[in-house]
Amino acid sequence: MTTDYTDCTDFLTMYTYPSRLLENAVNELAKLPGIGRKTALRMALHLLRIPPEEVEAFGQAVIRMRQEVIYCARCHNISDKELCDICAHPKRDATTVCVVEDVRDVMAIENTGQYTGVYHVLGGIISPIEGIGPQDLNIGPLIERASSGELKEVILALPATIEGDTTNFYLYKKLHPLEVPLSMIARGVSIGDELEHTDEVTLGRSILNRTPYQAAK
Repeated sequence: MTTDYTDCTDFLTMYTYPSRLLENAVNELAKLPGIGRKTALRMALHLLRIPPEEVEAFGQAVIRMRQEVIYCARCHNISDKELCDICAHPKRDATTVCVVEDVRDVMAIENTGQYTGVYHVLGGIISPIEGIGPQDLNIGPLIERASSGELKEVILALPATIEGDTTNFYLYKKLHPLEVPLSMIARGVSIGDELEHTDEVTLGRSILNRTPYQAAK
């Protein structure tokens, strides 16, 4: 007979766990972003209720993701192959590069269906408070791509925040001497917003109505 611990959530949160194995699982799940110990406990108890083969499939999926997912050699998007599906797609405009903070922004822009170019994922934005400088980002490879003479436009699609604007200006200083047309998404995205939280219509229009970077300053 399987014991259902669902109703014990509050009790277990306040008192001692009945199993060290359960406690270890909760400790690991609670390390995930946005997951508190109470939610972690709920997840762990759910894993106890489902068939063992489903738990094994879940665990293997996570392990394989961590071991086998790589970064695209060209744009630094996550990928299963050396080149991601976007970079490898023959119908994408490889002369137009959209610069984003991370993979979540690639997914957000792709969901608009309005952009047909390729991307460059910085892997973050400049933030002195958090100790993140230009050397910590994928800026060097972007400069190399721009130096090739094959790019017709670089679109800056970074968050409308102080850190995003700082990164925009840094990239402008690096790219301007290369004479690559530089633009940024229109400010349909509210100041302080992350791209992943912007609705698809607004984000799509921001891409289509992008403006030259100098005129937007």
